[in-house]
Amino acid sequence: MKRLMLFAALALFMASCVKDDDCPKAVVDANALITPRLYATVENSSNTQSPMTGILTVAPCQPNSAIYFGNYVEGKLTPFDGYYNVKNGDFYQEANNREISLPAGLYNMVYWGTPKYETPIYANPAVRDPVYIIGQDMSKQTFSMLKMSKDTTYYPVFDMVYAVKATNIGTENLSAALKRTVAGLKVIVKDRDNGILSASIDSMYVHVTGISTALNFYTAQPVPTTGTVAFPLIRSTDGTQMSNATVMLFPSIGKPVFKLFILLKNGTVKSFQQSLETPMTANTKLTLTLTLGDIFSEESSGSFTIENWNEQTQTIDVPSLD
Repeated sequence: MKRLMLFAALALFMASCVKDDDCPKAVVDANALITPRLYATVENSSNTQSPMTGILTVAPCQPNSAIYFGNYVEGKLTPFDGYYNVKNGDFYQEANNREISLPAGLYNMVYWGTPKYETPIYANPAVRDPVYIIGQDMSKQTFSMLKMSKDTTYYPVFDMVYAVKATNIGTENLSAALKRTVAGLKVIVKDRDNGILSASIDSMYVHVTGISTALNFYTAQPVPTTGTVAFPLIRSTDGTQMSNATVMLFPSIGKPVFKLFILLKNGTVKSFQQSLETPMTANTKLTLTLTLGDIFSEESSGSFTIENWNEQTQTIDVPSLD
């Protein structure tokens, strides 16, 4: 997902269009190809959007559909989508950029991006990319979570933003207002008396169940199949809390169940679980604070902007763990 570039095939064909006039024409002359400009117009007067910095990909589809058209690279039609580095909403030149190059015509552009996050985020996210095939119905493709090799839990995902917009190549440039498709979660575990956490604690890790395992590529809607996302908590330098850099999750199906596991140095594992108050939805960031009791009782002109987070908090008072 860092490059959004897992492509499985190079089938070079085009599905026929309903109306010839709506179809981009196949070309032989590379001079007939158009590379639209991509730059940002910052629309932040209401403080609800902000310019994007990060990686942005653009997948051209046939007009009014999810049928993948492809992209011309070095004059040849290929399944490789556009790949752009964006800073403060503006496209800027990098060696690994791959710009959109197309014949004039109407296209349905599908945008997916991974913004650069200003505060620390989980260091090892993972996502399985969709397969890009010319003529493929991309509404049948997904971005999906990856399982950890050691068990059936899943890695957290990337921060992901998305948009779909019709664009007339030749008269319009690339432009989109992107929406976040994932939820953020930060967990903080503290001692009830705000003291130093017990030295008997070896490690902590979290499971969040009920998380959708995939997002539809064309609609960005979560699929109904669910899985469990796992991630560790790290002890602070002063020893007063354990927490994680924000993890990104696909939305939950219903209210997810939060599970905390505490591994003690003697090999004992203590656990606690509770359903969260609300589902985890796209563009929502939840900070979950847990206070521990006695755990030892007994077991174009491009306008590329993204919506700001809607932040929520929930505090859980953990009882003695038997």
